[in-house]
Amino acid sequence: MSEVMEPAAADADESGAGAHPIYAHAPRSVEFNKLRKRLIRHTREALEKFSMVRPGEKWLVALSGGKDSYSMLALLLDLKWRGLLPVELLVCNLDQGQPNFPKHILPEFLTGIGVPHRIEYKDTYSIVTSKLPAGATYCSLCSRLRRGNLYRIAREEGCTALVLGHHRDDSLETFFMNLFHGGRLAAMPPRLLNDEGDIEVLRPLIYCGEEDLQRFSDAMAFPIIPCDLCGSQDGLERNAMKDMLADIEKRMPGRKDVMIRAMGNINASHMLDTKLFDFDGLFDKRTAP
Repeated sequence: MSEVMEPAAADADESGAGAHPIYAHAPRSVEFNKLRKRLIRHTREALEKFSMVRPGEKWLVALSGGKDSYSMLALLLDLKWRGLLPVELLVCNLDQGQPNFPKHILPEFLTGIGVPHRIEYKDTYSIVTSKLPAGATYCSLCSRLRRGNLYRIAREEGCTALVLGHHRDDSLETFFMNLFHGGRLAAMPPRLLNDEGDIEVLRPLIYCGEEDLQRFSDAMAFPIIPCDLCGSQDGLERNAMKDMLADIEKRMPGRKDVMIRAMGNINASHMLDTKLFDFDGLFDKRTAP
């Protein structure tokens, strides 16, 4: 069951004074403006560096009700308002049937700011809880089911891309999880193509720090919806990576930014992967003594 809502006829929030209506009640402080500009700068850098934007296309923007997806929506709307993001945005929330999920919050919020959106109900909660024992980590299965439904909705709506709110810290945590537990070097990429080859996944917040997004979300006073399914589970491996990175950042401020930049500065000849570098070919390049 789904519901598609178009913007209210009063697209006119002229009171926004040069800003999208989502910013109508945003702080007017110098500190907030600096934070907003920094996040916009990081988002623009990701969009441009990884060639995410093709004018005229339509994006499905996934909105969970958490701080990251709310912040992503606000930043994309900001760029679009300024004429810097020439794509159509359709916001989508997938109601997965979690107990006590407040169904009214997101439709009311999105309608209030005049943003086109689709609310889709799909009870994946029952599937996850029936297939996994009590106390198990639900994240992986829940994520796969959610992603599959979002791909379907993107196709139905004629969208070429699914836009997710994963940020710098999410990518770093994934990198270290793969390093410590998977024996491979891999992270959340800023852009990828799904297995079917018809939908791109975009992560425009890949350079944005979680601390900045938290401060931005708090200042914007978004109506946050906590995750009662996986967000409340303790002992997740990701939490251990988060704690480790927080400790590193505390001891050596700025390391997270250095690490995310390092992911785009790989020297294959100084790693150990024979698929990426031809070590045998060094014999041909060696000069005679």
